[in-house]
Amino acid sequence: MPAPPPPAALLAEAVTCLRFYTRLPVPALACEASHTPDPFARCLRWAPLAGLVVGAFGAAALAGAAALGLPSAVAATAAVSSTVLVTGGLHEDGLGDCADGFGGGATRCRKLEIMRDSRLGSYGVLAIGLSLALRIGALAALADRGGPVLAGAALAAAAAASRGLGLMPMARLPPARADGLGHGAGRLPGAAFPIACAGALALGFALPILAGAPPSRAALALGLAASAAWGTTLVAERQIGGVTGDVAGACQQVCDIALLVGLLIVPRAG
Repeated sequence: MPAPPPPAALLAEAVTCLRFYTRLPVPALACEASHTPDPFARCLRWAPLAGLVVGAFGAAALAGAAALGLPSAVAATAAVSSTVLVTGGLHEDGLGDCADGFGGGATRCRKLEIMRDSRLGSYGVLAIGLSLALRIGALAALADRGGPVLAGAALAAAAAASRGLGLMPMARLPPARADGLGHGAGRLPGAAFPIACAGALALGFALPILAGAPPSRAALALGLAASAAWGTTLVAERQIGGVTGDVAGACQQVCDIALLVGLLIVPRAG
């Protein structure tokens, strides 16, 4: 049984993951230079932690807007905008490229060609616009129902859980190309996805409950997010026979939406 990596190596992995997922000026650490870095894919086990950082910025923006007395819709827009700024629209870009490729290509090769094109088509614009609208709408509704604390916790939970569950295509599918992020990372090694998934489920379940959400609703929301990740994986396999970085980005967006919407579902009595 291999020895566990030293704490400095784990810290280096977490910093590398945060630097990839955000546009924050993360400083270089001495331990990054003094230890041989693990493969990039191994660093992705820290994805839920990076998502939690992103969600914290959004929750702070939401709290600030609420403190100013702004309407829930405006506060939710500010919160989601903050997360987009922190990440540089990394996952939104993947969603748009996937929508263009899957919707506009007739063959696997053509789909991959369209996905690599930097220009955004009508499918991509619609997908990104609908994603933003659904997240803002769900967040505003959560703020109206449970207050800004619940909405902020839900945003942080969704940001963390979706980045862990969103790795499912990389864990289940082979790279669709011979280059690019999907090929460079390959399939997630060893326990990388189980660790990321465990972190995603823990944060996605605990944060809403701590803010007052019923455990049953948190569990339902996580179940929907996991189902969304599985569904996205199946769609990618059918469309292009594998995974690309864009697919992973799209999967994160779908999981994020599913968790936020899931927290709004109230089963009808009787």
